[in-house]
Amino acid sequence: MTAIDGAAPAARTKRDRTHWLYIAVIVAVVAGVIVGLVAPGLGKDLKPLGDIFVSLIKMMISPVIFCTIVLGIGSVRAAASVGKIGGLALGYFIAMSTLALGVGIVVGNLLKPGTGLGIHPDPAVGAKYADQAHAAGGTWGFVQGIVPETLFSALTAGSVLQALFVALLVGFALQAMGPAGEPAVRAIAVLQKLVFRVLVMVLWLAPVGAFGAMAAVVGATGFDAVIQLGWLMLAFYITCALFVFVILGSLLRLVTGLSVFKLARYLGREYLLIVATSSSESALPRLIAKMEHAGVEKTTVGIVVPTGYSFNLDGTAIYLTMASLFIADAMGSPLNYAEQFSLLLFMMIASKGAAGVTGAGLATLAGGLQSHRPDLLGGVGVIVGIDRFMSEARALTNFSGNAIATLLVGKWTHTVDLAQTHRVLDRQAPFDEATMVDDHGAPSDPAPAAAAH
Repeated sequence: MTAIDGAAPAARTKRDRTHWLYIAVIVAVVAGVIVGLVAPGLGKDLKPLGDIFVSLIKMMISPVIFCTIVLGIGSVRAAASVGKIGGLALGYFIAMSTLALGVGIVVGNLLKPGTGLGIHPDPAVGAKYADQAHAAGGTWGFVQGIVPETLFSALTAGSVLQALFVALLVGFALQAMGPAGEPAVRAIAVLQKLVFRVLVMVLWLAPVGAFGAMAAVVGATGFDAVIQLGWLMLAFYITCALFVFVILGSLLRLVTGLSVFKLARYLGREYLLIVATSSSESALPRLIAKMEHAGVEKTTVGIVVPTGYSFNLDGTAIYLTMASLFIADAMGSPLNYAEQFSLLLFMMIASKGAAGVTGAGLATLAGGLQSHRPDLLGGVGVIVGIDRFMSEARALTNFSGNAIATLLVGKWTHTVDLAQTHRVLDRQAPFDEATMVDDHGAPSDPAPAAAAH
């Protein structure tokens, strides 16, 4: 009895610390909005605070992916299982991206949020973002960029797919080495714990980053631009919510029996972090850790999550669709159905080439319009003011889609312990916020499973 009583306060203390951290994030976001409204000049000057925090998070992504994938593959004796996971994941990503584009087309054509605005845009703004899209190198540039200059530069260049590529090579090499590679696997396991400890330290700076980011965007745009284009924002947010909770949620329930609402509750802190930074990348390391804790094997998590961050962009697909239709309608030159199909097919492919480029959503939008309808290119500048707010919905949708994809692929490949997942989503097995590393995952800890039954 004494041991139990003594353990409970320790657990509560651990939860309370992180609880206060995320309350501080909310307070910082509100404070940033107030500063941006009251002192716009000061708010814009605080932008580096948000940029520095996102940079700190991004510096952790490559080592997190490397350690996770190498440990996952290195411990699997059958290489074919990895190929099966990757193939299923890519097929699912293509299907969902196509569905997301279709949803955006339907909603955009039904609501026509830009009709009647009579916008006269600045062509220079759209041209700037088109140049960014071309600088990304297109689809072949994207494929070529997956291969790093050296084996180790993949961990320093900041490219998610380069880190994924090298981690796959190292993982398969360790797998082929058999028992001789076990010391290296143990060393990488220790490195993973170190990486997550550093990440936990970085996350304590989240309130500072959130304050700077919100103060800067509100100081730069004010609420006039938001109000003027509020209908587009509202339509986009509702569409993203319906896509996640109705379409993806129904698929999750049908395949796994899990509740998307419980999953969203489990990922609540990651959602808050994404809203604060307007980047789903800021929550990528935590998604990897939480999916492993939820019972998905390391190999599946290590392949599906990083790959999904470049290929499974449901929110971006919906955004590109609705933004294109909005610009065309607002400029009094609506797209016919043939133009919509060809333009959006191009954007679905080009969005992969713009991955990792600053303002990737705007860059892809501008590149597509310039190649298909140059007369609409100037309209990109119209939505720049609210793109920061729309990017939050994009990031949340992309993040949710990748979390659901991990569970679905895990179910299809029999690499998820759904009993553990249910315990986690029912709050019976709390996530360890202090270490973010599961030393006793569900497969090797059958006692809780037995207790649950």
